[in-house]
Amino acid sequence: MSARETPSELFKRALAQSTRALAGREEELEVTFGAEGPRLSPGKIVLPHPPRVISDPDAERIRGQADALALRLAHHDAGEHARLRPQGAEARVVFDAVEEMRVQALGANAMKGVAGNLTASLTDQLERKGAARMHERAVAPLADAVALMVRERLTGLAPPANAKKLVESWRADIERDAGDALDRLSAVQNDQRQFSMLMRDVLTDLGIGDAFGAEENDDEPTGENEQPPPQQDDAPEGQDDKEEESSADLEMTESDEIDNDRTVSIEADNEAEDTGESEQEEPGEKPIRPKSRNEPEDPNTNYKVFTRAHDEIIAAEDLCDGEELARLRAYLDAQLKPLQSVVGRLANRLQRRLMAKQNRAWSFDLEEGILDTSRLTRVITDPMSALTFKQEEDMPFKDTVVTLLLDNSGSMRGRPIMVAALCADILARTLERCGVKVEILGFTTRAWKGGEAKQKWQEAGRPAQPGRLNDLRHVIYKSADAPWRRSRRNLGLMMREGLLKENIDGEALLWGHDRLLGRTEQRRILMVISDGAPVDDSTLSANPGNYLERHLRSVIHWIETRSPVELIAIGIGHDVTRYYSRAVTITDAEQLGGVMTEKLAELFDEPTPDEMLPPPRSPRESRQRAQAMA
Repeated sequence: MSARETPSELFKRALAQSTRALAGREEELEVTFGAEGPRLSPGKIVLPHPPRVISDPDAERIRGQADALALRLAHHDAGEHARLRPQGAEARVVFDAVEEMRVQALGANAMKGVAGNLTASLTDQLERKGAARMHERAVAPLADAVALMVRERLTGLAPPANAKKLVESWRADIERDAGDALDRLSAVQNDQRQFSMLMRDVLTDLGIGDAFGAEENDDEPTGENEQPPPQQDDAPEGQDDKEEESSADLEMTESDEIDNDRTVSIEADNEAEDTGESEQEEPGEKPIRPKSRNEPEDPNTNYKVFTRAHDEIIAAEDLCDGEELARLRAYLDAQLKPLQSVVGRLANRLQRRLMAKQNRAWSFDLEEGILDTSRLTRVITDPMSALTFKQEEDMPFKDTVVTLLLDNSGSMRGRPIMVAALCADILARTLERCGVKVEILGFTTRAWKGGEAKQKWQEAGRPAQPGRLNDLRHVIYKSADAPWRRSRRNLGLMMREGLLKENIDGEALLWGHDRLLGRTEQRRILMVISDGAPVDDSTLSANPGNYLERHLRSVIHWIETRSPVELIAIGIGHDVTRYYSRAVTITDAEQLGGVMTEKLAELFDEPTPDEMLPPPRSPRESRQRAQAMA
């Protein structure tokens, strides 16, 4: 330790070295520390900053997060995982969670210290998810229960204390249906392929393994959720494999933060699939509509991506240095100063409405509780009168997270993007004061009219109908758990020249939606702010003209009818009501602040069961709904 090196810096240096060694990539692996950690992306691991004074529990937790990511690099084949990964949403979450336990078990069984680190990290992860409160099947995620039971079999370690009740709520049924298959996993934990194939049996035994992708032809692996057209035979040898690996790499960037906390509730789907009518739900819960035989399970069924190798999901602070971010933020503040008072008043109105819903009520004239001093005059005037008491009652207010998904396309340049940035900033502050977590995301492309993806397509001989031909850029301006004060300057990035390019809305919606599914809040709201239909010249020139629009409609319909996430949209200058069931269009960008606050306030008003149903899309559906209500 040098004279100038602090304990925190020494810890970082030692942790980076041990992480590279555990991953088996001492030379090429970059280990950094940032606000978005822990996160894994190709060739790079981002870990959270350690506190200035590092306690033993803090050190063990951060080491566990680093060990988990390093073990994933050492023992996980992303391409193999993508080939065998099921397509069903429920099965996919369980499959991913169990694979995470497999790679961690390999390290835990080999090194006792690593086992302790991983347990500390897992305990912290479960604590942040509120696992200790998940005592009943209705709220206990199946994926977590199965993963912890697999960990128990592979390592001999019992579930952490804060997740024991979660596991016990599922254990009897899981053991009855899939216990034999789970017992066989430990014998093949060193072989990812054999382990994954056996996990398919587990999923089938659990009743969620009926949606495996592409008939699982091992000789012709395809990407997750992708179905190559017949013309794909013209592509060069090995192209499919590259697409598989790149697809998995993008998935790692997005969701392989050590916090693999996607939750699933399978009971609602299982009960709904056998019935033609939707039973009345609890107020505020979005009903899950029964799936029709002709409705695809996956909105990506008819959508293809030529290659994901050059897509990126990146934190705003990683796109430019801190000095430039500060300068861009100052410029944004200067440009929007005239609007601050207007939007500020709207934000105050929203805060008052939300806080009013969280206010507590009192019950009076009770026989026990807190003495009601306002009734003491009766005792003075009539000594024979009995004392009265009052009791404070909590008003129901659901734990909520809101994601603002901002269109960062070139058509938003100028005043629209400035107003959108300001309103996102104001809403983040307002909702944070009300105890509502907010995530701010942006979507665009890395290049105009196709990037490296288009070049590879041209080098491959321009096969017909290649699918999406541009490189995505998804930007995280503020994560849900990051406080507003740390993310404030990130919004200035929208003012950077050259950031705003083209927009592929369907994939962006799925990205924001999947991040919300990983949250544990009771209510999850996705608000999309866009100025029109998806546009990417390179993709539309090589595919049917409505290719991106058709995919967007499919994604929206799937979210609105099959997902617990509440979706609303705001169109700037363009009518988006033709895409979204819950949408509003504004003609002037200055209206955006008022519309956002009003729409959010409406969402917090508890809807009736009838209002939660999406509008009927045909006369036949209207008649069926009327008969069900009768």
